Amino acid sequence: MFFQHGGAPGGQHHFVPPIEFDPPLSEEEATMQVAAVAVPPAVEPLADVAAEERAAQQAPAPAAEPAKAGGGKVSSLLNSSAIMAAGTLVSRGTGFVRTMVITAAIGVGVMGDSYNAANTLPTLLYILIGGGALNAVFVPQLVRSMKNDEDGGTAYASRLLTLVMVGLGGVVFLAVLGAPVLVQLIAHPMMATPELADTTVAMARYCLPTIFFMGIHVVMGQILNARGRFGAMMWTPVLNNIVVIFTFSAYIWVYGGFGTTHVTPEGISPEGVRLLGLGTLIGLAVQSLAMIPYLRAAEFRFRPRFDWRGHGLGKAARLAKWTFLFVLANQAGYLVITQLSTKAGAAAAAAGHNGVGLAAFSNALLIWQLPQAVITVSIMSAVLPRLSRAAADEDAGAVRDDISYGLRTTAVAVVPAAFLFLSLGPVIGRSIYAVGGNDTVLTDATNVGLMLSAFALGLIPYSAQYVMLRGFYAYEDTRTPFSNTVWVAACQAGFALVCWLVLPAEWTVTGLALGYGLAYAVGVMVALPKLKKRIGGLDTKRIGRTYSRLAAACVPAALVGLGASLGVQQVLGGWAGSVTALVVAGGLQLAVFVLIAKRLRIEELNSMLGMVRGRLGR
Repeated sequence: MFFQHGGAPGGQHHFVPPIEFDPPLSEEEATMQVAAVAVPPAVEPLADVAAEERAAQQAPAPAAEPAKAGGGKVSSLLNSSAIMAAGTLVSRGTGFVRTMVITAAIGVGVMGDSYNAANTLPTLLYILIGGGALNAVFVPQLVRSMKNDEDGGTAYASRLLTLVMVGLGGVVFLAVLGAPVLVQLIAHPMMATPELADTTVAMARYCLPTIFFMGIHVVMGQILNARGRFGAMMWTPVLNNIVVIFTFSAYIWVYGGFGTTHVTPEGISPEGVRLLGLGTLIGLAVQSLAMIPYLRAAEFRFRPRFDWRGHGLGKAARLAKWTFLFVLANQAGYLVITQLSTKAGAAAAAAGHNGVGLAAFSNALLIWQLPQAVITVSIMSAVLPRLSRAAADEDAGAVRDDISYGLRTTAVAVVPAAFLFLSLGPVIGRSIYAVGGNDTVLTDATNVGLMLSAFALGLIPYSAQYVMLRGFYAYEDTRTPFSNTVWVAACQAGFALVCWLVLPAEWTVTGLALGYGLAYAVGVMVALPKLKKRIGGLDTKRIGRTYSRLAAACVPAALVGLGASLGVQQVLGGWAGSVTALVVAGGLQLAVFVLIAKRLRIEELNSMLGMVRGRLGR
């Protein structure tokens, strides 16, 4: 393996940034964020680095063909991003099917809230305990041990895996015992009655052991990443999705779907709870165990090792301070949202408005985050190695160029997606979460779609902040992202409290979705002057021109999409009408956007369309 033969040029180690864990829907979402984001610059093939530097030193100045040279670099980044996006898209695609089946089985009402609270709990605990630190601190240590240790880092990796297994095993034991207290912490309304509490706590006790499997899956994946094998961590979550899809399909086959049973936590049978809980647990277990053949293929043989002292693990743990605080701030804001969304959902259900609580919020959040996961994360993962090298070389101009490239290129996909969610949110919600459903299911799915529309425009600052924080991470600055996250989390909690106090219960969580996205706009305003100061300015004029032109193309396109959607639904009703409206209106909206954008000469869109046409033409 190339790591056993030398380091990066000059002995430098590129910094591996911590992972932002916006609260995912499930354990699978947590591991997918790690898989998508944690492609460590430190493990870039050294042969590629060396070849790149030799080419830079030996090649003549490209005066004759400047456009071609630049285009090749951009094309290479887009191609790398496309490869990564493909794996993410497949996992997210099966994740959508998973969520659709879960919704068909238990709905997005109180039963859905109960399952989501139990299923979100282990994710929050895992992320808080060590999810970010594993990637921010221990991955670089893995890479160094592969280069510096005589055994190629095998002993260090075995120690780390043993430590994680022992530590998370103890955490799981304590968490299962304390499940009632933990459920109170995350979703107090789920403990309102003895029957509701029994179901939620029982479900949580089945789900909490997934903390163990999440941890070992991440460590095994990072051991593979450190050996230059990235595919396993990207694709094994698909197995988790398949197991959960099979589990909830079996539940529908045995007990019936939510549209006919209207199942509640008080009415679900113990056997039904056991089926859903065990299926969720087995999904994570299968996902983790599927990594073993990949480790064998990478010539890694795990042997439990308990000689943890004196081998750098303690020092690495101390370095994780800011990462832990970062994650703590992030999760603190989300805890406020889970508490208030479950309270609002329960109050709305008591007033006859079902499907407006935590489950609906989580389902809308899953759709909203998709462009970020597939486009922004993939593009910036491809840019990050070059960005880190530029920062290490103190080349602020190159850092500015890369940040500008990231903001402008991701905007080409993110801005149109945000306006698509805004105009077509309800039909998107019904198309995904009301497959063949009756009026009750359609109403619940409409609530998810309205939340998606409320989230919509927040996607733009959400993506922009992600790109901007890469600039701080490139300089090994984790304190600034931490302070930025405190602002975002505080605003999310503050907006949530205002919505709880001001809005009716049936609209509270929709307001939470709006505030969730607005908080990232505050985050951008806080980060922007700090980033400008750090790198000596930003390509503000060019970036602003791209975003303003994209918005100018998106607004009329969104109006066309909304009008077409309303027109189709006047003719066709039900789920079939929503699907038809989505296809017709979505197609028209995208066509109008592309037509206007080409007239406005948005160069980033033209280059991306040219690359796509070129690939399709081969």
